[in-house]
Amino acid sequence: MRLCRISLDGLVLLAFYGDDHVIPLDQAAEAYADETGVDLALCSSESLLDFLPPDGAYHQQLVDLSHWVEELDVVSRETLATPVDEVELLTPIARPNKLVLLAGNYAAHVVERGGTTAERSETFPYLFLKPVSTCLADPNAPIILPKVSPHHIDWECELGVVIGRACRHVDEADALEHVAGYTVVNDISDRKFKPNPTRKPRERDVFFDWQHGKWHDGFCPVGPCVASASAVPDPQTLGIKLSVNGEVKQDGSTAQMVFPVAAVVSFVSRIMTLEPGDIISTGTPSGVGSASGTYLRSGDVVRATIERIGTLENRVVADET
Repeated sequence: MRLCRISLDGLVLLAFYGDDHVIPLDQAAEAYADETGVDLALCSSESLLDFLPPDGAYHQQLVDLSHWVEELDVVSRETLATPVDEVELLTPIARPNKLVLLAGNYAAHVVERGGTTAERSETFPYLFLKPVSTCLADPNAPIILPKVSPHHIDWECELGVVIGRACRHVDEADALEHVAGYTVVNDISDRKFKPNPTRKPRERDVFFDWQHGKWHDGFCPVGPCVASASAVPDPQTLGIKLSVNGEVKQDGSTAQMVFPVAAVVSFVSRIMTLEPGDIISTGTPSGVGSASGTYLRSGDVVRATIERIGTLENRVVADET
């Protein structure tokens, strides 16, 4: 089951997501009631968490509705469907409390960036945060080349984990029980941001240049939907692919993670309490632009795809403000 948030005729709605169409939940529920005589009494919430595992109050009802929709004949389903290009896709989680991201969670990506790898037992996940209110961007929203540093903007397709149940100090064996679902994240990065180029060098300049290069406006597109955790029983078997203008740049699998999703959730929960709606972005495979000196330019179209979830597409534009 894949769910999305959309804007249609000025209204924010929740919908079943298909690669080329959406079916608003309220329309599906009304058609279900007309045919079966059963009123599912879904709430009018704008939060997908109410309909996702593990604790969504309307999750089981929505599973039933999803199965009914899937069994409709083509004509009946098309009657309910709206082409995806006729709606505005919104970030699946409107305002997560936290955007937590991992650096260097794929060994081949570490190597292509000039680093060295270590066995899982010899290291730990590197975490950083992005500001939610200004970094989080809708599917199809433009990636804006920041005026302050426009020439070295890079892509990173990543599996996003949406937390559905609060957890603190959770064991790895139990961690996936706290996951609501999975989405696609593009961790846009400014690889060579260097504030005040004539500055006096300081010991931690390189680290903070890297951090600051993650924080520009719109540098975290997320979407187009959330695939429920029940639809992705093993998050370590998903193909990841990213293309720029149709040319494949990244082609990997979540099986290549150094720290799998369960280990990541467990680790983060020992540092901070994870809350429903928090998103953890789990790192990127090899194939980023900086490895070959190739960066995004105005007019480029970036398509980040994760198997069983969907494709996040964003066009690159110059900052005209």
